[in-house]
Amino acid sequence: MDHPGIRSAAAVLTSMAAVAAMSLVATPAAAASGAGPCALTRTAAHHSLGLDTWNRAYPRPVRTLHAVMVFLSFPDHRAAVTPQQLTADYFPATSEFFERASYGRFRLVPHPQKQWVAMPRPSTAYGMQRDWAPEARAAYLRDAVAAADPSVDFSQYDVVYFVADPNAPGVDSDATKVVNFDRPLVADGTQLRRIVTVFERHPPDRNVLAHETGHVFDLPDLYHRPTDGKGDWDTYVGDWDVMGSQFGMAPDLFAWHKWKLGWLDASQVDCVPSGTSLHTLQPIAEGVPRGGSGGTRLAVVRTGPGSAIAVEARGSAGNDADTCTEGVLVYRVRNEAASGGGPIEVMDGHPRTEACWDRSVYPPLADAPLEVGEAFTVPGERIRIEVADRTPSGAYTVKITT
Repeated sequence: MDHPGIRSAAAVLTSMAAVAAMSLVATPAAAASGAGPCALTRTAAHHSLGLDTWNRAYPRPVRTLHAVMVFLSFPDHRAAVTPQQLTADYFPATSEFFERASYGRFRLVPHPQKQWVAMPRPSTAYGMQRDWAPEARAAYLRDAVAAADPSVDFSQYDVVYFVADPNAPGVDSDATKVVNFDRPLVADGTQLRRIVTVFERHPPDRNVLAHETGHVFDLPDLYHRPTDGKGDWDTYVGDWDVMGSQFGMAPDLFAWHKWKLGWLDASQVDCVPSGTSLHTLQPIAEGVPRGGSGGTRLAVVRTGPGSAIAVEARGSAGNDADTCTEGVLVYRVRNEAASGGGPIEVMDGHPRTEACWDRSVYPPLADAPLEVGEAFTVPGERIRIEVADRTPSGAYTVKITT
């Protein structure tokens, strides 16, 4: 929604200490509905995968949320694409991704602005790059908020996207990320705690905005960033979650993420008891039948105060329609591992083989799921997982022994 009137930049901003990929200062927690006895507790780790409480500094996507898209132009380049073309790069694809992933429990409604907002300085003045200097990043956001404020009422939105002219000479697509603030900005009487800065090419990488929006909802990076900048980034989870790679063949969110976000409730999560038990798992990307509950989507074995083994089914439906393998996926969850530090690690059910080398972001994990008749013992744990059968509806019958 457009906001009439112009306010000074001083009135718009109270702080510009922007810190990317850093936790906010102490934030209140709310009890998370649907948490059960096998839910890990939330820790101080950035984007902790503990889910007994919800960090209220983040909007929880269990209702309709509204997102504004502001398109930024620069005086050193005449834009060759329109805001409408850039909007079509991301929507409705991103909204549809989340609607499928949430089983219809969440709607992301975009509000793209129709005109370019002119930045006061050339694109080359901001030093855009992946590891962006905080001072330069703060200057960019200060200018962007001040330039957009005359035409945007930030109080009307839950999510803010700043989309830069992709062809401007100083724009670096690697700088796309969510910027958190150690102190919220204040614009139009509302606190802006984080902003998604988009510098993607046109057309952009597939699912890139779904990945960045996941951070807005307190989800961590699941990729591994080599310390020397070389090597493979996808060794933790491969193709199996958009928070690992937006290029993945099966990018639907892990069932653990869906549980954290409020898209699964306790009745859809089996807390595995000691001994041997059977569990019928519906593939997580399959929709919920009208009037149905959606069935069990996750089985969890607690392995310690801060760790668990999660078991879920993956099939070629919904967001996972392009997967090249199906079966039962096993992974470890750690609540004290920060974003980018391996909070989830997929267990490879076929460690001596790989698959889909022509399409997978990490072929060694492309065939990680167990098929009917196969079994897997979790390394270092007394946990054995056996896929006993697959029902006519496509659900997997899994026997778990602890």
